[in-house]
Amino acid sequence: MSSHLTAPPPERGLFCNRTLNMRAIKAIGYDMDYTLIHYKVEAWEQRAYEHMRDRLVALGWPVAHLTFDPMLAMRGLIIDTEKGNLLKANRFGFVKKALHGTRPMDFEAQRHEYSGTLIDLADRRWVFLNTLFSLSEACLYAQVVDLLDAGKLAGPMGYGDVYEHVRRSLDATHMEGALKAEIIADPGRYVLADPDTTLALLDQKNAGKKLLLITNSEWAYTLPMMHAAFDPYLPEGMTWRELFDVVIVSARKPEFFTTRASLFEVVTTVPGHEGLLRPHSGPLKPGVPYFGGSAAEVERSLGMSGDEILYVGDHMFGDVHVSKNVLRWRTALVLRELEDEIRAISAFRATEARIAEKMQEKERLEAESCQVRLELQRRRLGYGPREASLTDERLHARALELRGQLERLDTEIGPMARAASELANPIWGLLTRAGNDKSHLARQVERYADIYTSRVSNFLFATPFVYLRSPRGSLPHDPSTPGGTPVFPVRTTGDTGAP
Repeated sequence: MSSHLTAPPPERGLFCNRTLNMRAIKAIGYDMDYTLIHYKVEAWEQRAYEHMRDRLVALGWPVAHLTFDPMLAMRGLIIDTEKGNLLKANRFGFVKKALHGTRPMDFEAQRHEYSGTLIDLADRRWVFLNTLFSLSEACLYAQVVDLLDAGKLAGPMGYGDVYEHVRRSLDATHMEGALKAEIIADPGRYVLADPDTTLALLDQKNAGKKLLLITNSEWAYTLPMMHAAFDPYLPEGMTWRELFDVVIVSARKPEFFTTRASLFEVVTTVPGHEGLLRPHSGPLKPGVPYFGGSAAEVERSLGMSGDEILYVGDHMFGDVHVSKNVLRWRTALVLRELEDEIRAISAFRATEARIAEKMQEKERLEAESCQVRLELQRRRLGYGPREASLTDERLHARALELRGQLERLDTEIGPMARAASELANPIWGLLTRAGNDKSHLARQVERYADIYTSRVSNFLFATPFVYLRSPRGSLPHDPSTPGGTPVFPVRTTGDTGAP
């Protein structure tokens, strides 16, 4: 019996927001970067950072001494380009944690800046970090804000101007090709091999699903990267191009899902002309790579639409938000960081239980303290019923006693609560939490991703025939453990890891 038929570790599960019957899915589309192919984040982002930094050095900026800090930013943060801040917001858009440049803002400064602010990502002031490709950009921006504050940048410049320069350097780095040439030349240094991804896609294809590759990467990058990631693990004589029924490069997502654009065939069979483009009309041909086009053209060629198609990607807006909103495709979000997050939560479970126990005690003492305070208020102002067995002196003494007990409890809870806030990342904590609430990222995952998981190969554990059921929605009045709803689901015997 294959090891894949055993339950996966919790961090390798498929997590379901909206019930999804995979048997009803006729086509599965995949993004490439950080979806089908996972990079060693620190190695890739460090090189991207260095290319960006060197571009600014060439413009005369005093940034040559700066180095990439992988802990400074994470997916799901928001850049405030107006004030030079990195922010973490909760699901309602309220700021829960902030850095100005690289320096943490204290509670009073943060409240002064954001107490009346509700983040609306439709406003160009806010830049949401949608993918792992955003980490180098956010890190460099925060560091350059420090230089601007120190008066080390020439000319009149604001925080928004700094962001535009950093953004342009990032776009140029991705467009120019030197970084991608490094990746192609040494994929082992930058790519995390995952042979199980190939087997998961073979299972889907042989179960009758049409497989689509829809990537913004150009053909010259897609071809060697897909060859390195898939061909060594396919049956002998088969290449990755035979795995996919439709291959589209330079797709220009999110516009690919919302507009119509010309479709071109990428020439691969004419010696000396590989990679050139020729116009295409009519149905899409298997094994032929295409450039551009639109989702509407893919639907028409396949004779499928809407909830018959599942699209899997890592970009919150460009992959899952737009395909869900515009086309009503089913959606899956890939969050590689989820594995570290779930492991961190699991390791913290005993402490989380102690926090819950102490919080239950605190809530009981606070409730009694409120009652004592109310009793004293009524006596002082001479209204309402009075508890005859209690004297004013005893009530005052009890109030002091309760205050002391609560202070001692806070002393015990404080270090554990701080440790909880630093899980996975010492600055920002968990990807999906903001304080005691869901993060802004978690709310978007909930809203736009039908399912989410850490990597495509997790489909292997579930099979192409799985019926994924969403859990019962919870509200504050629903039963929960003391101290609130648990942040980690308790798994029962026989749980396959797929809700």
